[in-house]
Amino acid sequence: MKQATLPSREELLAFIREHSGEVRTREIARAFGAKNADRAALKRMLRELADEGEIERKRKRLHHGATLPSVVVADITGRDADGELLARPTEWDEDAHGAAPVIRIATPRRARPAEIAGVGDRALIRVQVSEGETSGRVIKLIERAKHRVLGILRGLPDGGARLVPIDKKQLGRELAIAPGATAGAVDGDFVAVEVARHGGFGLPVGSVVERLGSITSERAVSLIAIHAHGIPHVFSRAVTAEADAARPATLAEREDWRDVAFVTIDPPDAKDHDDAVHAVPDGDPRNAGGHLLTVAIADVAHYVRPGSALDRAAAERGNSVYFPDRVVPMLPERISNDLCSLRPHEHRPALAVRMVIGADGRKRSHSFHRVLIRSAARLTYEQTQLAVSGRLDEVTTPIAKKILEPLYAAYRALERAREARGPLDLEIPERKILLRSDGTVDRVIVPRRLEAHRLIEEFMILANVAAAETCERLLVPLVYRVHDEPTPEKVNALREFLATLDISLPKGALRPDAFNRILLRVKGREVERLVNEVVLRSQAQAEYAADNFGHFGLNLRRYAHFTSPIRRYADLIVHRSLIRALKLGAGGLSQDTDLRALAETAANISAAERRAMKAERETADRLIAHFLADRVGATFDGHISGVTRAGLFVELDETGADGFIPARAIGDEYFRYREAGHAFVGRSATYRLGDPVAVELVEAAPVAGALRFRLVQEHHRAAPATRSKSRRQHTTRKSERHRRRAQRS
Repeated sequence: MKQATLPSREELLAFIREHSGEVRTREIARAFGAKNADRAALKRMLRELADEGEIERKRKRLHHGATLPSVVVADITGRDADGELLARPTEWDEDAHGAAPVIRIATPRRARPAEIAGVGDRALIRVQVSEGETSGRVIKLIERAKHRVLGILRGLPDGGARLVPIDKKQLGRELAIAPGATAGAVDGDFVAVEVARHGGFGLPVGSVVERLGSITSERAVSLIAIHAHGIPHVFSRAVTAEADAARPATLAEREDWRDVAFVTIDPPDAKDHDDAVHAVPDGDPRNAGGHLLTVAIADVAHYVRPGSALDRAAAERGNSVYFPDRVVPMLPERISNDLCSLRPHEHRPALAVRMVIGADGRKRSHSFHRVLIRSAARLTYEQTQLAVSGRLDEVTTPIAKKILEPLYAAYRALERAREARGPLDLEIPERKILLRSDGTVDRVIVPRRLEAHRLIEEFMILANVAAAETCERLLVPLVYRVHDEPTPEKVNALREFLATLDISLPKGALRPDAFNRILLRVKGREVERLVNEVVLRSQAQAEYAADNFGHFGLNLRRYAHFTSPIRRYADLIVHRSLIRALKLGAGGLSQDTDLRALAETAANISAAERRAMKAERETADRLIAHFLADRVGATFDGHISGVTRAGLFVELDETGADGFIPARAIGDEYFRYREAGHAFVGRSATYRLGDPVAVELVEAAPVAGALRFRLVQEHHRAAPATRSKSRRQHTTRKSERHRRRAQRS
């Protein structure tokens, strides 16, 4: 297909459409015979097509904007005339690419239950395009259609009941349960109700089909999220039997590192300890001022073998889920809290990486080892920080000089390398809900971010990079942790917003330091919170993938999760990849595991991660709503955390609780919604994302985790309307999201 001249736009688009998701710039140049002199022009054409939204760059590969990736999350929307299922991708930019493509679902003759979908279901689908028709095969069901409603039963004197739905979208839409249709459930029970057809008058009618538990205190609130999101939380007998039968590892096929003075540094309430660290000055004169840093990670792969019952359960769960009152673990406690927990003074198997660090903080080399270790001490972050500042206790006194000081010396070097690398510097405070012994909310705190936190974070990042590099070098497949660069649409929206503040965002390819310069420019100004919020919302969401396209936020070319195999299935896969690559014994990745299988696994655990995040967030919302339920009428300080056409979302400063103010209730005057400025603009006041406000709590719905506020007008300082130098505020394609989403690396 070579030719002497550059392709036209139409030829270029046709080629990318035909090979969507499979080509990079160099493959296009080779296909069209573009020589060195023509490549610059070809790259310019590709940039123009990307800016216009015709093509997208993902995973460093180009694909036509209106085409689907090979694996996609889709909603089953109906059936065709032949009865075959039809689906549409869940996430699709209709403004940019028109109507979403229809995927015709083929059901295999010998399909497993998890592969049989129905109308209304959401599924992970492998897509294939042939002769212009898009077909797909269900890999796994993510969410069944909601033919039933979950809620809390409220008994009535006549023996019947009302159902209070747990879904915020159904707030205020109660269901009637007739006498005799409660299936033995009583007032306060968490139940599933099958909804009958609505007759048109009165409340919809339903009958209880399952009693899920009793919601008698906040301690049971997490049950709602577990059932609402279908999170597996009970291990089968086969899984429990395998875990109980496991025996402690020995020195067989391992190096003896029990004399290395490792320490674990974790939160005070941690029950499993899957990483331990150690550092010493490097004695090699060729690395003057350098360090030998070792990170040891629990060898979960020794106990959880591919294809076992434990492995299947871990793959289904994808990750552990953390609620204020409980943890839904990825692995049984016999594995996670016992055999794989790096307890002090106990022999534990580990996969360790020893890294040679230069005085400048750059990693010079590394090696992986399968070892048996014995941790010297279990420390907390605060305890470690106090020890380094001179306030020692009985645990840290004997290890401060020989163990902690070398760790901090290595960290100082890594800090210098981090500053030179320039990762995205967005620190979003994470609140923690503290419960009383009876399960009720005591208070909400923002834990201090200590230097000890950053020390462990930098050590883990370096170990993760080393794992990805080793697997790549030895050509063994793995699951990467990837974070794509912001899409052109989000960058353009951010540029338009910043222009309203007289801040320019450079055109062309952006790196994280470009965003850091903007954040530094507004530091200490009134708009600091606002700009941080909008920059965060412009970023893509991190995910797992079998193909590497780098980690934009960390500014790293290759990155994999290696350091938490107790609680993340992705890390367990990376351990298996390393064991296979380095021939470290049993438990490695199967020889027949290919990129296609890993792509499906990566998509599955990415979906599980998002499910966990949503469940954790909803549980926090419900707990806070319970906490504030008796304070209706009280006034709180907060800030605007979201602006949509429907109204304002406000986050309270004290608790981090989110509530809503409908647009019609913002004020007496008429307000215009300005999407580019993230604001409602009136004649006398403007309400903009990040603005401080005072609000009155009007309503609290604990079951749904919903709060409704009213603005206390006299407490709001009127702000000038956001002015744009052009009329670009009407061109933003993406709708405003109303919640802060901290990106997890």
